[in-house]
This record gives sequence, C-alpha cells and structure tokens, in this order.
Amino acid sequence: MQGRIEKLFTYPIKGLSPQSLEGADLAAGQGFPGDRLFGFAKANGGFDQNDPKPLPKTSFVVLMQHARLAGLATGFDETTRILTVEMDGRTMRYDLGSEAGRKDAADLLSQELDLPGDERPQFVEGSPHRFTDVSVVSETLMNAVSLINLDSVEEFADRVETPVDPLRFRANIYFRGWPAFSELDLVGRDIQIGSSILRVLKRTQRCAATEVNPQSAERDLRVPFLLRKHYGHLDMGIYAEVVQGGSMEPGSRILTLKPRAGDSIADLF
Repeated sequence: MQGRIEKLFTYPIKGLSPQSLEGADLAAGQGFPGDRLFGFAKANGGFDQNDPKPLPKTSFVVLMQHARLAGLATGFDETTRILTVEMDGRTMRYDLGSEAGRKDAADLLSQELDLPGDERPQFVEGSPHRFTDVSVVSETLMNAVSLINLDSVEEFADRVETPVDPLRFRANIYFRGWPAFSELDLVGRDIQIGSSILRVLKRTQRCAATEVNPQSAERDLRVPFLLRKHYGHLDMGIYAEVVQGGSMEPGSRILTLKPRAGDSIADLF
C-alpha cells in the first residue's frame, strides 16, 4: 500500500492545541519532535517533579475530562517557554519559564475549567519522559508516533452520517491513500514514511476525548460507542516506533514494507 502524508502535528503541552509542522526529523527510538514534553498536572495527580515518571492521562488537564479545554486556542514556544492563549477575542501570553507565569496560566485553567482546589494544575515537564496517553504501558510506547488514516475517518463519517473532524484524534501524522482501516492489520509490520522507517506497535483505542468537537469544544459525537457499534472495536489509528530515523513532510510517501522473517511484536516490550 502506498499513500501520502497530508498533515503533521505536534502537541507540546498535553491536552492543549496541536501545532502544525512543515516537516519533521525523526530519530530511532525517539518520539515525535516536541510532542507531549510538557503538561498541566493536577495537584492530586501524583506527579513528582523531583522524580518524574509516566502517569495516566487522568493525572493531567485533558479533553477526556474537560471538554472546554478545546475552546482555548493555544501556542507554545519550547525555546522561550511562552504560552499564548486566544480566548473570547483576547490574546494572553504567559511566561512558563517564570514562577509568576506558571501561576497565572494555572489560574486561567482553574477558572475556565472550574477545577476544584485539589485539581489545581501545575506546569510540569518530565524529561526524558513524554506525557503520551500510552506512556504508562512501556518506554517504547511512550516514544511512539501516532498516525491517522484520513480514509478511515471518512469511512467512519459516512457510516455515522455526520462530518468527523480528524483533529478529534490528536495524531502526529495524518495521511491518505490506504484502504479504510487497513492500517489496523499492520501491527508488527514496518512502514516507510519519507526516509524514516517505523514499526507498527499497537492499534489506538479511543476514549471520551474524541467525543469533543475541536471547533465547538462540545461533546457532540459518541465516537467510542459508534466505533464499537459499526465496527465491533474502539480503534482509530495506530502507534508506531521509529526504527530508522529520517525526515518527512506533507506530500511524503507512506508505504508498507514486506514482513521480515523472525519479526515479533513481543520483542518490542
């Protein structure tokens, strides 16, 4: 199978807005550039800045629990640590490199999301850990790249007879040109994207976060329920490990490679 990359996104701060990329350089064993390196951890979520470890997504401010988060259009510069938030016609900037800026950003989230005191967030980073949804499963999956087949999204939209914004699925790589849902059968197989080679590790099971419309910030589509109803599973998209580094950009080819003798998905965990 051969397709083409349409969009690349990274999510610097877990739960906040995607940031589009014109290209990406991947390294073997590493995750997608800049992806989920930071987060707003809840005070009662168990994060220890002195001993950072992967935590479940419920320990953070995320769409699964806080749909209104999608109503904040954010941008983050990892170098300057400046967070930009656009809301209600206003543009606010927070210096997350300073204690005052982190406090003000936490105050905004607490107010906009009506968070109780024991869930007051704090801006955190857990290097070398990433705050991916599957970070608690294994280090390999923590550094996995997420992919969405746009033909699968369109097939799903046809089934449920309503438009489905692909950004509901918050993936790194969006592509088209493969038969709908064919990617789900590639676990353990290698794929080439641009000059990179990735190995498919796992189907992506979908949770309540995908019920949130990224444009309206409302829960308007029961995506997990509808996936199970129409397909008998909760899967949309795949996770893949970078086994050979390289570069990619929108327009790059994505193709499946022939299985290699002796390959076993169990060897990756």
